[in-house]
Amino acid sequence: MVNKYFYRTYLFLLGITFLMIEASLYYIFILAPVEETMGIIQKIFYFHVASAWLSFFAFFVVFVSSIIFLWKKEKIWDIIARSSAEIGLIFCTIVLITGPIWARPIWNAWWSWDARLTTTLILWMIYMAYIFIRPFTENEIKGAKAAAVFGIIGFLDVPIVYMSIRWWRTIHPQAVLNSKSGGLDPVMLKTLFISIIGFTFLYLLVIILNVSIYLVKDEIENRS
Repeated sequence: MVNKYFYRTYLFLLGITFLMIEASLYYIFILAPVEETMGIIQKIFYFHVASAWLSFFAFFVVFVSSIIFLWKKEKIWDIIARSSAEIGLIFCTIVLITGPIWARPIWNAWWSWDARLTTTLILWMIYMAYIFIRPFTENEIKGAKAAAVFGIIGFLDVPIVYMSIRWWRTIHPQAVLNSKSGGLDPVMLKTLFISIIGFTFLYLLVIILNVSIYLVKDEIENRS
């Protein structure tokens, strides 16, 4: 009965995710206007910003789940944190890939040791270390606790990444939603929100699947 309920919920979420991603692609490539200064390359912005938002959100889930795991000692919270860290790392990788692709024709360079780029790279390295810290501990429990502490401390870099363009002089674009600078074209803004919603549903879909896989794996290991 639980499996049937889970299967139906997952299919429902899969359908919503598919529709939202399709809607975001339609808005990005059909409805959203081409930016006058940057041209067609600006459209990568919708993937870049949505991925950045999801990486922040995923690492926040790691942060909260790690605190609860250290408090309650319940393994499910470690599984949620681990699953979210893996997904967040993928989205953070997308940010680091799409950023240089967007920057190359604008800055005439693939990479610059800009404050936001550098802090984002550090964030990626922190959660890459989070993923690989477990095999170097004596047992699974100590590995989970060490990863939880690392996940909590590592999240401190997220607000630094977010605030970097405000704290330091940087060539990275300022916040596009700043009303003082005029903000985005209404269609562009709507496209961005649809992309973020679509990516958020994608995150929910993948983390449910990822957690389920870890639970099944854990159940099999306990039986053997």
